[in-house]
Amino acid sequence: MITARVAIARLRPGPQSLVRCESLLDPQELARANRFLRSADRDRFIASHAALRLVVGAELGVPPDVLRFDREEGGRPFVAGPASNGFDFNLSHSGDLAVIGCVEGARIGVDVEARRPLPDALRIARSHFASEEASALAALPPEDREGAFFALWTRKEAVVKALGTGLSLSLAAFTVAVPPSPPGLLRIADGGGKWFMAALDVGPGACATVAVTAADCDIRPVSLAEDWADMFMTK
Repeated sequence: MITARVAIARLRPGPQSLVRCESLLDPQELARANRFLRSADRDRFIASHAALRLVVGAELGVPPDVLRFDREEGGRPFVAGPASNGFDFNLSHSGDLAVIGCVEGARIGVDVEARRPLPDALRIARSHFASEEASALAALPPEDREGAFFALWTRKEAVVKALGTGLSLSLAAFTVAVPPSPPGLLRIADGGGKWFMAALDVGPGACATVAVTAADCDIRPVSLAEDWADMFMTK
C-alpha cells in the first residue's frame, strides 16, 4: 500500500507573512499572481503557492525557494530535477483554504470547494456531469442536494487533476459515486486502471476529495497551524 500525505492550510497570512510568502515564488508564479484583479485573490494565490513550496520542499528535503517546477503538456505542474523521481503532488485552493497532496509511486489529485448557495445545482449537474450522476443527485431530498453537489464536484475534479487532462476531458466522460455513497471511481474510458478516492475533513463550509491512481492508499491528512506562514518562513 502506498501512502499519500495531504496538508490543509488556511490562507490568512498577515501583511509581513504575505511578503515572506511572495519571496518564495519564482517569476512565473509572481506573474500569474499579478494577473488577478482583486487583491484578495492575488494574496490567496501567493499564500497557497508558498504553502505548496513549503510542503513539497519538506517532502523532498529541498529548500522551498529553490524548488523548480515544470509543466506537462496539459499544463499540470511537476517538480523538475532528479529529486522528484517518482514523486507527485497536487494543489487546490478555494476561499481561504488550500489542500496539498503528495505521494510517491502514483499520481494524486486533490480538490477543495468552499460551499455557497447554489439554487441551480441540478441544472449544472445535468449540463456537465454524466447522466447517471445527475439522476442520482436529483433523487436526493432537496435539502441534501446542494451539499452532495459540492462533494460530487470535488470527486470529479480530483480525478481530472490526477490525470492532468484539464479541459480536454469532459466531466461527463466518467462517473464517480454520488453522496451519500463513499467516494469511488465507477467508470472511465479504457478502464482507467486502479483508483483510490477519499473524502477529506476540511471543516464546515467546504468539501474536499483526494484521488490516487492506486488500488489502495493510506491517506494521512495534517492541518497546518493557523500561523504556518510565520512558523516556517526563514527569509
